[in-house]
Amino acid sequence: MKTYAYIDASNLFYGGEKSLGFKIDYKKLGQYLKLKYQAERILYFGGVEAHNYPFDYLKQDSIDIDHLKDHLLELLRGQKDNIDIPDAKTILLHRHLQRAKFFSKLKQFGYHLFLKPVKAYWDQVFEIKKRKANCDVDMTLRMMLDKDSFDRVLILSGDGDFLPVLKYLKKIGKEVLVLARGERTAREIRQFAGPNFRDFARLRAFVEFKEK
Repeated sequence: MKTYAYIDASNLFYGGEKSLGFKIDYKKLGQYLKLKYQAERILYFGGVEAHNYPFDYLKQDSIDIDHLKDHLLELLRGQKDNIDIPDAKTILLHRHLQRAKFFSKLKQFGYHLFLKPVKAYWDQVFEIKKRKANCDVDMTLRMMLDKDSFDRVLILSGDGDFLPVLKYLKKIGKEVLVLARGERTAREIRQFAGPNFRDFARLRAFVEFKEK
């Protein structure tokens, strides 16, 4: 049974290690998905801090992570006068460069990356500035484009917005599995998945990162 796995990073990994309770080894996660579910493709959808990287939404589906690393390095070279006493921008660039290197590692591990620039917007309800990269539509579209290529789909997300596409995939005969964090999974997703729901927290023994 040909299986594709789709990872909604903003939902599954929101809050990171502090929220999840352990640090994920993404190499182990990829190996687990391939061994346990025979996933032939693992697609990862998430946002990345791009610092005005020239991304064309009309022509590109994803940021080229290697080009982004070069872009961030060039910006850091422009901050060379602040190396001894780094300002906030330099510190932020270093942090986001490390994040870009993380995505590059995922690529090496065999993940297919779909990364969009994080955008800032004003939350009128809470009257605060928030940052977000909406990848739900991208992930939904990719599932629809791939639907003739897989027999089983594994969704690593508990976002209720995916329910319509999951219902459709099941209707056309695809097996649908949901692997997500119980406390962050919409009730309707758990009801839909039924026995095909797996709680990500139970994978700790298989995917936890351990210092050598």
